[in-house]
Amino acid sequence: MTGAPATAALRVRFPRAAATVRGYGEAPARLLIELGQMVWFALTTVGLIPFALRRYRTEMLRIVAQFGMGTGAMAVVGGTVAIVSFITMATGSLVAIQGYASLGNIGVEAFTGFVAAMVNVRFVAPVAAGHALAATVGAGATAELGAMRISEEIDALEVMSIRSIAFLSSTRVVASLVVIIPLYALGITMAFLSQQVTTVFLYGQSTGTYDHYFHTFLRLNDAGWSFMEVITIAVVVMTTHCFYGYNASGGPVGVGEAVGRSMRLSLVTVVVVVVLTAMAVYGKNPNFALTV
Repeated sequence: MTGAPATAALRVRFPRAAATVRGYGEAPARLLIELGQMVWFALTTVGLIPFALRRYRTEMLRIVAQFGMGTGAMAVVGGTVAIVSFITMATGSLVAIQGYASLGNIGVEAFTGFVAAMVNVRFVAPVAAGHALAATVGAGATAELGAMRISEEIDALEVMSIRSIAFLSSTRVVASLVVIIPLYALGITMAFLSQQVTTVFLYGQSTGTYDHYFHTFLRLNDAGWSFMEVITIAVVVMTTHCFYGYNASGGPVGVGEAVGRSMRLSLVTVVVVVVLTAMAVYGKNPNFALTV
């Protein structure tokens, strides 16, 4: 009988510590609830895509233009196109610099073209494009939907018999799929170009040597799987950000927290998608034979 009064006394004496302990105890249940809500939201969003294509095509075109070139200050620097191109170009240069330096330590720097063709297509470019998409389009979608939620605009859509998930989330998922394919094609092209410029002009490797190993190990199947990775990443990123923005609460502070939580989850899921795809596709057979 002395346990319950003692526990109550400790809670009164140390309220913050008691709240922290209680929060840790309830964390697994909250995690499962949030995971279930996220899965339901993602399935509902994907299921309403045909409805959104029929009813909300004008809104979808507006979002495609917004995702591609941005709005406001983001449009001044070229929008998502410029950001993705710059990030993939920078990562491509880093791959070339590190690859040439590392291979040069064992006397096989001629294989820098092989590193550019394999590492960039399979791992680096999809991760860079996914992170750029999450940081630009995804974070913007979370903030926009969160602002609509706290200002009761989403409730107003429901009152007007507009399916809010289809109008706000499904349209953005489709727009991300439309934008990501040419966007990633441009990004991976910039990565290839930056790698070749860095290797040939900065380190002085002959163009013929670089092109030989690059074209030998650049496989069409790898490029196809790379595009499939990015398409999957686009769906995961947009559903994640739309979920957190759609369910934001607590005023402007709550919207900021929703943006932070969605970014944290998106950055992790991008890497998880790339790792799982690499394990599934290249786990047993890496599809190349390298001999010195």
